[in-house]
Amino acid sequence: MKNTLLIIAITLLLGCNSTDLANAKAYPLKTCIVSDNDLNSMGDPVVIVHEGQQIKFCCKPCIKKFKKDPAKFLVKLEE
Repeated sequence: MKNTLLIIAITLLLGCNSTDLANAKAYPLKTCIVSDNDLNSMGDPVVIVHEGQQIKFCCKPCIKKFKKDPAKFLVKLEE
């Protein structure tokens, strides 16, 4: 329950709602798209939806790095 509330709170803060998250394409990696760290290495993963795709991060600072140049990191989903 605590994890669910955290995910909902973060997604609302980032401008998407839980429906967006539920309808987004699943994130296929077991690592952070930015740092390549295990998703649980910094606690519960942080999840956002970017253009209909779930993106998971090991921590909040990785979101800022991702948003500066999403294309740089999205290529990892194609590999």
